[in-house]
Amino acid sequence: MTDRNGGGVGRSAGPKAIALIGPFGSGKTTLMEAILARTGAIHRQGLVGDGTAVGDAGAEARAHAMSVELNVAETSFMGERIALLDCPGSVEFAHEAEAVLAAVDCAVVVAEADEKKVGALQLILRRLEALKIPRILFLNKIDKSEKGVRETLALLQPASSVPLLLRHIPIRQNDIVTGFVDLALERAFIYREYAPSELVDMSDDVRVNEVRERYAMLEKLADYDDSLMEELLEDVEPSREHVLADLVVDMRAGLVCPVLIGSALHGHGVGRLLKAIRHEAPDVAATVRRLGLGDGPETVLQVMKTVHTGHAGKLSISRVLRGTIQDGVELMGPEGSVGRVSGLLRVFGQQVNKREPAAAGEVVGLGKLDGAATGMTLATGKQVPAQLAPLVAPEAVIAVAVSPAERKDETKLSAALLRLAEESPALRVSQDEEASEIRLAGQGEMHLRVALERLAARYGLKVETKPPAIPYRETIRGEATVRGRHKKQSGGHGQFGDCVLEIRPQRRGNGFLFEDAITGGVVPRNYIPAIEAGVQDVMKRGPLGFPVVDVAVKLTDGSYHSVDSSDQAFRTAAQLGMREALEACSPVLLEPVLHVSVTVPSEASSRVNMMVTQRRGQLLGFDAKPDWPGWDVVEAEIPESEMRGLIVELRSATAGVGTYSSRFDHLAELTGRLADQVSDRKGTRAA
Repeated sequence: MTDRNGGGVGRSAGPKAIALIGPFGSGKTTLMEAILARTGAIHRQGLVGDGTAVGDAGAEARAHAMSVELNVAETSFMGERIALLDCPGSVEFAHEAEAVLAAVDCAVVVAEADEKKVGALQLILRRLEALKIPRILFLNKIDKSEKGVRETLALLQPASSVPLLLRHIPIRQNDIVTGFVDLALERAFIYREYAPSELVDMSDDVRVNEVRERYAMLEKLADYDDSLMEELLEDVEPSREHVLADLVVDMRAGLVCPVLIGSALHGHGVGRLLKAIRHEAPDVAATVRRLGLGDGPETVLQVMKTVHTGHAGKLSISRVLRGTIQDGVELMGPEGSVGRVSGLLRVFGQQVNKREPAAAGEVVGLGKLDGAATGMTLATGKQVPAQLAPLVAPEAVIAVAVSPAERKDETKLSAALLRLAEESPALRVSQDEEASEIRLAGQGEMHLRVALERLAARYGLKVETKPPAIPYRETIRGEATVRGRHKKQSGGHGQFGDCVLEIRPQRRGNGFLFEDAITGGVVPRNYIPAIEAGVQDVMKRGPLGFPVVDVAVKLTDGSYHSVDSSDQAFRTAAQLGMREALEACSPVLLEPVLHVSVTVPSEASSRVNMMVTQRRGQLLGFDAKPDWPGWDVVEAEIPESEMRGLIVELRSATAGVGTYSSRFDHLAELTGRLADQVSDRKGTRAA
């Protein structure tokens, strides 16, 4: 096989790592099962629905009948080792693929002829394009599709920025798909259930269709190969070697995305897919070049997943990019040593077993590297390694406040949550000091549900959840002048503090201002900081029960006692005066308003506008998402209290692909019934 310049493009050697990725429910885990069965890694093909598959074997995955984390398995085909990395399809668990994609050689994108899943497919293909990862599209469930392959490709093409290049066409008999034709090899095959397809002669009808579709494939390849274009223009039949070489070069360069067909459930098309992976997918050497890793004596690995197992402890599932990893060796991360490897493990679904040292290209579990984290680049030697693909966790879109059902479990809960966040970096654990809450934030309802289920199953923790507290504030509308006077005599030295305060509102966002206007020494200067501290004590919780903002306080007068005055006496006097003043200045509740950017397919924009309006929001406008035809970004301002459930409604309206980002924008007055409800919940009412 030769490339366009006459050089070799023979198949890549060495172990390969292949990501299986695709929209939710497209059949990725079933395809992995079919590959393992076809290659003899398992005795027979299990079923995801029956809980007999290697993948989705975790309790949460089986309970919800969906992938909720990365599935890893290893096999070999025609003497070559292949690591399969099955990534969840739900948008709530899409972050699981990020660290995986950094280190794989090729992605097999599993899709089907479902219009509702085109948006999800587009998110996946665009991400692969951005990362420059070669990809093959496996058109699954071909036996159930009522659409022809041309119609299906027209449906799916908007999801890809590069041509979806049809490599296979189905053979139909009485409207049933019985086999396929490989357009590159010009050979026809009949499917055999859970067995290799059988080579057959093409009928005249099939031959006519094959000639037409093959020419269409060659025309697309000719867009990137002048010599092939010349052959087509001169009606010269290109050699099979020429065509295969072009397919390899163009796929590896990301110029085209070849499309193979089959049915993972029945094992159809699996053999052809495996041969494409063996002959056409690049290997670790190409991945090293893509990541910009040069030569060197150190062993270098990329961590793709962190798992806390019951018996093996912390496990860092990693791809060896260069060198060989040995047990007991010390590894360096971005901030120094992450520890010594305590066990090399082979990962096969939920099973882990000891293994021999792992060489470049292999996927291996590294035991008990306490300092390692998902997305890290690790290396042997004394130098801190450059981070090849730092993992950026997505912004959380939903949160709950969690607390242990039993107070004695508080410390245990914190430790367990941090472990869960290690396994799933898109989980955010934070402590809200103001509300005295531990918050768990993530990518959706199911994402959080799975985390809470793991708290119970793995750590025996019963927790209570509630919506996070909204950080309401309050301010004043009016002005007042008050005297704060504290006098107490109880034998010996008494307590005396006296101050006159002028309180007025500030413009929104200007914060707190304290002014000292004392003249003539009526209040000694050494007591003024105590007065300011007393004022700020009261501002931590105003008449409506929330922190007070945007208030100016001027100290204008007062008096003192040479014996009984003290810092504490003046602080108490200021507190008394400030409480009286706030009550007299028409306190008003303020609610936080967020600037929200909602990204959705264009057909859902009108529904998003309704969502914003129904949530007391204000539409600021919308525009097309740059370089994403068919997508819009809607800008709006929405009160934080109205954000609850937005992501659920948004995804329901967009077949799971809509999302948003948000940031605090400003505080706005909240009055009337809504303000009364907030005050009632807080246990206080406005004066």
